[in-house]
Amino acid sequence: MSDNAIARIRRFNRAVTRETGALDQSFLGRGRPLGVARVLHAIGAQGADLEDIRRYLGLDKTLLSRYLKTLQDEGLTTLEKDAADGRRRRAVLTDRGRAECEAYNALSNARAQSLLTRHPDPAAVLAAMDLIATALGPDDVDMQELDPRHPAALGCLNAYYKELSQRLRTGFDVSLSADPEAADMLAPRGAFVVAVSDGVPLGCVGLKGTDKGYAEIKRLWVSPAARGLGMAKRLMFRIETRARDLGIATLRLDTNSALPEAVSMYPSAGWTEIDRFNDDPYPDHFFEKTL
Repeated sequence: MSDNAIARIRRFNRAVTRETGALDQSFLGRGRPLGVARVLHAIGAQGADLEDIRRYLGLDKTLLSRYLKTLQDEGLTTLEKDAADGRRRRAVLTDRGRAECEAYNALSNARAQSLLTRHPDPAAVLAAMDLIATALGPDDVDMQELDPRHPAALGCLNAYYKELSQRLRTGFDVSLSADPEAADMLAPRGAFVVAVSDGVPLGCVGLKGTDKGYAEIKRLWVSPAARGLGMAKRLMFRIETRARDLGIATLRLDTNSALPEAVSMYPSAGWTEIDRFNDDPYPDHFFEKTL
């Protein structure tokens, strides 16, 4: 790595430290440092297991205990045994703790809005933030099976449709596509998986049940911020595993030449190219895989 690259990274680190108030002893003016405030936020309205908090924030047990003691002394949180496992403990916010968490959220939202208004291209700033956040935590992704009508799923699908409209020579109109009904991507007919990182959806893939002796893989999409990190393969592995769980033996999918990364990925993942099997106007490549 060049000296210039190192200097740019260190400049970025200093800028983030200043912007986030990481060194402030009174983060957002609420009288406690950032670390304590982050633990308060991690506990959340529903409470949280101490080990989950520790792992989520990357804290050692001693430091987490110190932060929790501060919050307890302020009357913002209490500790209780986990109802399902008495060996584990949970942190739960008091009424004062929930009010303090809401105050932090309001101030953090205002600071975020202020940051975006400082730059002439807020969308570019957000895209850069997404890219960096994903680069810093490529393995911090939770594969969640959701209803395809869930807001996180719809957000991914709408981003996918928008990208197809830009990349396909003909444009893309989902009403002309073989768009599956939501019920076809719900168990026991199918499934819909969303890759989520710290609450932000980064990709999706659907398993569409049919009555034709096979099921179809639909709507594989990965956010530009997460591309090149193996996310598509992870989504495919998860959805193929789910198909096996549902007793599905044969899968099919289609794609378009305007998506060369998809066309090249499927053969390397064990898919065989076959003749057209549907009358969808958009795809020109068709694949099959026996599980």
